[in-house]
Amino acid sequence: MQTIEEQVFELLKKQNITLSTAESATGGMIASMLVNVPGISEFFQEGYVTYSNDAKIKMIGVDRNVIDTYGVVSRETAENMAVSVAKTAGTDASLSVTGVAGPDGGTKDCPVGTVYIGCYYLGKVVTEHHIFSGTRMDVRISAAKRALELLIACINT
Repeated sequence: MQTIEEQVFELLKKQNITLSTAESATGGMIASMLVNVPGISEFFQEGYVTYSNDAKIKMIGVDRNVIDTYGVVSRETAENMAVSVAKTAGTDASLSVTGVAGPDGGTKDCPVGTVYIGCYYLGKVVTEHHIFSGTRMDVRISAAKRALELLIACINT
């Protein structure tokens, strides 16, 4: 049985799609999963760990007003990250993740485990909101896997 990253590789290869990532809460985990697959370098172009707000703005061009208006952990920021990283990297598709992995940092409105995932593909952005449970690592793994599943769904739609 193929891993999720192998499934992504096969789809990118079949359709000749380039990919970039902008990760905050997952801290490069999506990129790490992808580079487990031999040959992925033909399609996975760039991965950014934009952990701080300033990194999101400086490295991939996220609009500071989006972060200031909606918060860094928001649908709007995930969407802006996905569009910005695809533009910065010049790729057909991109994934973004922003969230609160825990164990601290959560609030009543944004509890630990809250994650927004963005997927950009050929001019369209889809975002998802999740509240994952478990340890910090559990949240990060769940978010990274779901991001790759979302990418497959976006490309196949």
